[in-house]
Amino acid sequence: MRRFLFLLLALVSLTPATAQPLNVAAAASLTEAMRDVAKAFEAARPGVGVQLQFGASGMLLQDIAGGKPADVFASADADTLARGVQRRLLLAEAQREFATNALVLIVPTDRSSPVQRLQDLARPEIRRIAMGRTATVPAGRYARQAIDALRLWPALQQKIVFGDSVRAVLQAVASGDVDAGFVYATDVPVAGERVRVVQTLAVQPPIRYPATVVAASGQQVLARDFIAFLNQPQARAVFSRYGFGAP
Repeated sequence: MRRFLFLLLALVSLTPATAQPLNVAAAASLTEAMRDVAKAFEAARPGVGVQLQFGASGMLLQDIAGGKPADVFASADADTLARGVQRRLLLAEAQREFATNALVLIVPTDRSSPVQRLQDLARPEIRRIAMGRTATVPAGRYARQAIDALRLWPALQQKIVFGDSVRAVLQAVASGDVDAGFVYATDVPVAGERVRVVQTLAVQPPIRYPATVVAASGQQVLARDFIAFLNQPQARAVFSRYGFGAP
């Protein structure tokens, strides 16, 4: 009898309930959409749990390099993912694009703003402009590209306030701490009516979101399944609901 109970307890300890969660490191701009996608994946895969961490794509890659557990890396740009592949932190053959976005220039709605287009940021009454850190925040690099295309960086450089993520930039504009900022189109609804878009900015190449498997992951098969799920109709519907385009 005791032997039977011992074997029963051993079997219980091996059930999926004790399985390690799938750790997904995703760009901050994916926060709301990825939470819903993760829930849908869990519903489709009973016994599987998804643990999410959000932040600037570059910072997430640094965390992975430092040994922080992650199975899937979902970036807001291809360059950050490519750096991870080059450093052998991420798997090149597992990467797939799953969403697109647009860069927009926003201003606070609680004040009258003279900004109607990017060139207006050079006006003397515009003193503080928020954008992501170009070293770690893809939206910051996209913003710098848009500024450089108009040769405005020398005129704007002293006005720039750098944020650690695109959501930090959104908060700075929404709170009125800055006069304008650069975020993704999908970020705007998060701020409700506290910000308004004055211009959608063209950037090349277009803003695409790729995901891949972390090389050190112990759950690479499940990680690949999750990445495949990102392009399934159920997940596509979620991304569309939050304003993301299809790749």
